[in-house]
Amino acid sequence: MATRYRLVLLTCLFLLAACSNNQPEKESQLALLKTTNPNPVMTDKTKNSDRVDEIKKDVSSLPELYDVAVVKGKKDTLVVYKVKHLHRFKMKKIEKNVNKMLEEKYPKENFTVSSDYKIFLETVRLDERMNSPKFSQQEAEKRFKEIVKMTEDLK
Repeated sequence: MATRYRLVLLTCLFLLAACSNNQPEKESQLALLKTTNPNPVMTDKTKNSDRVDEIKKDVSSLPELYDVAVVKGKKDTLVVYKVKHLHRFKMKKIEKNVNKMLEEKYPKENFTVSSDYKIFLETVRLDERMNSPKFSQQEAEKRFKEIVKMTEDLK
């Protein structure tokens, strides 16, 4: 009887060891659990990325937010963020403040702002895909537009 338990235990340990690949985890797998702080992304690589870096820095400076992702498309700019737990009761006010700050500081830009976790996750996945040489700028822009449409559908 004791050997049967040992056999079951060894089988379980073997299966657990076999399932745990030593592959590094992607950011998108952990994006909802911890701060990923993705780099600002541009779907059009020919333009200067200084403005996108500046937008991320400005939004990140808000004390209510702890993780910000910015994606600049050809026409629109997507700003996605996570709100600190104690500030989640004021999410509408925070979104309004972020929109107001961005519109005042960058009047020529067209912003889409979201605090939705799904949109944040899709943005991190887009960032990962854009690092792949197989993912073209046209595909990136198409996926970017799909994510922006998702934010509009959630409102």
